[in-house]
Amino acid sequence: MNRIRRILAALATAAGALLAFTAAAPAAFAVRVPPPGGPFGHPVKHAPIAPAHIHTVVIAGMPGWQISLIAAGAAAAAVAVLLDRAWAARKAHATTA
Repeated sequence: MNRIRRILAALATAAGALLAFTAAAPAAFAVRVPPPGGPFGHPVKHAPIAPAHIHTVVIAGMPGWQISLIAAGAAAAAVAVLLDRAWAARKAHATTA
């Protein structure tokens, strides 16, 4: 029965993720389309000009050394928790014997 529940939970999670993706997809693929004709609806007498390509420049963000420092801190915290649990389990077994 536990195996069936795990499978159903995994399917429900996948269905929820798919639903969230399909809800966000129309907004992600939206494109502004100009109305036909020129300004004020007058016909255009020349070929339309292609839109300019915009290159974004990233001036803010987190440097790599900060990311690695955070990862090292998280790893140290995980090791500290594991050592604390092992120490507490050993201490509990020593007193009950």
